[in-house]
Amino acid sequence: MKIGFIGLGNMGGGMAANLVKAGHEVRAFDLSADALERAKDCGCAVFTSVREAVEGADAVVSMLPNGAIVEQVYTADVIGHAPTTALLIDCSTIDVATARRVEEAARGAGYAMVDAPVSGGIAAANAGTLTFMAGGEAADFTRAEPILAAMGKAVIHAGASGAGQAAKICNNMILGATMIATCEAFNLAEKLGLDLQTFFDISSKASGQSWSMTAYCPVPGVGPQSPADGGYQGGFAAALMLKDLKLALEAAASAGAKVPMGARAEELYEAYVGAGSGGTDFSGIIRSLDDLAR
Repeated sequence: MKIGFIGLGNMGGGMAANLVKAGHEVRAFDLSADALERAKDCGCAVFTSVREAVEGADAVVSMLPNGAIVEQVYTADVIGHAPTTALLIDCSTIDVATARRVEEAARGAGYAMVDAPVSGGIAAANAGTLTFMAGGEAADFTRAEPILAAMGKAVIHAGASGAGQAAKICNNMILGATMIATCEAFNLAEKLGLDLQTFFDISSKASGQSWSMTAYCPVPGVGPQSPADGGYQGGFAAALMLKDLKLALEAAASAGAKVPMGARAEELYEAYVGAGSGGTDFSGIIRSLDDLAR
């Protein structure tokens, strides 16, 4: 297929490269010249505008920073410029209301569109092992599934328009809260005199087990390799976790849902990012707990 790809940052760059590996013709655009050069090296054709990248495309995939940018790009440069036969797939993490509004505008102009945010981080984007949670009509999801499968290990239809975004923010609210709880537990274990590897060996096989513990341990040298082993560089930036938690709280307020743990996680990440650590991996919040990580 001929796929226009918009947004070649830490996540989008790897995703576009995997579409090329799957045999698709990828027409890429990003505001960053460096990102375009990397995409070119991976086999993408690169363009200097969104409109050029989506011209004649069979599908358009986007991976953009926030809802305002997604809405601007689609309403100004994709809708009315890509063929109406093109399937539109937004993989950005944005608020549910904006996702639904953009999809409604696309459908009103004759396009099919799905929201398909991802879980897995930069390593999974590069490896093609992301999890996609997609919202949209069943027939549109069926069209999107093989494209998404070229970039991920799991592609799940979450429901109607906006359901992918709803699933993503709920999932990441769990992740933010459980990472903080995991960090607190390791901090307490050390203060109680436990060897941290021994504590990991116990808790990872007991009821305290979680993804934050066993796949992304926040303590250097404990468990599988994680950003903690590289000074909390790479991975999933704390600023992005804060963004997702804010989206979850906004959604909770609009839906009338009570999320006290999510709210407290947002407060703690707000403080961590505000202290200048927004660019580090979100597991680095453990360093705000008595500087446990050394």
